[in-house]
Amino acid sequence: MIVRIMGEGQWTLGDEQADVLNSLDAGLESAVEAGDQEAFAAALAALLRRVRDLGSPLPDDALAPSDAVLPAADSAIDDVRALLAETDEGLIPG
Repeated sequence: MIVRIMGEGQWTLGDEQADVLNSLDAGLESAVEAGDQEAFAAALAALLRRVRDLGSPLPDDALAPSDAVLPAADSAIDDVRALLAETDEGLIPG
């Protein structure tokens, strides 16, 4: 699975990491739905940190299609709400 973090680049992760990422994605969705800015910031940071920790960065010149696109670390809750409205499965495909 290839995950892009907007403004940072892409990471490749094993499919076995999907459950971990989906769990963090669900927490992010819940925080957005509740409008809880503090929980949102913590959930987004945790999801991005996990992608960086578990994944291997792709070279900047690699042009691979992303399986998931995550918002930048400094994204606003309303921007992430709009991203979530575009899909019915969260940011990480399950």
